[in-house]
Amino acid sequence: MAPNIITAANVDQCLLAYEKSIEDVGSHIPLLRGISLIRELKRGKTGVGPYAHVSLFESANRIMTDLVILHGVRWLLANKRLGFDRYNVEYGHENNNGYDIRAKRGQRTLVGEAFNVAPSFFQGKKAAMIRKLRIDKKAKVKLILFNHDAVAKGYVPKPPAGMHFVFVDIGTGKCTMTPKLGSSV
Repeated sequence: MAPNIITAANVDQCLLAYEKSIEDVGSHIPLLRGISLIRELKRGKTGVGPYAHVSLFESANRIMTDLVILHGVRWLLANKRLGFDRYNVEYGHENNNGYDIRAKRGQRTLVGEAFNVAPSFFQGKKAAMIRKLRIDKKAKVKLILFNHDAVAKGYVPKPPAGMHFVFVDIGTGKCTMTPKLGSSV
């Protein structure tokens, strides 16, 4: 598993190591079809990768969110306008810090949540993350990072005041933020 503290100095290595760790996920089911395949996807253990102890289906869900976190934090570090030089992240179902992403510099704090969902689940997941972030009254910066393809092209979100949405393309690493960097941060 990649380290939980990500900086500009280690982010590329974290991402490469993580991608290497998932290369063989799913290799144990090449000849299965139909119900046997579906049963294996939902119940069989992957046996490899960062989530070897869970099913391929659950492993894929966790891995896709981890990739949103890794690519999103890489982009945040490259776009230094937020002013944070290290991010504490949580992978999979870790829950040690209350949020998927945290950063602190001086008295300024950032909290963020990340997810990777199908378009049909986007609105519900987004609403749940907004509710969770609203609870934190101290953080100056609040982010929700999600897969860019969870929404239709041309989607123009209206994040609540004080929040930013980061669209993450895990295939290319390209990210966009709305409102733009520097807007109310």
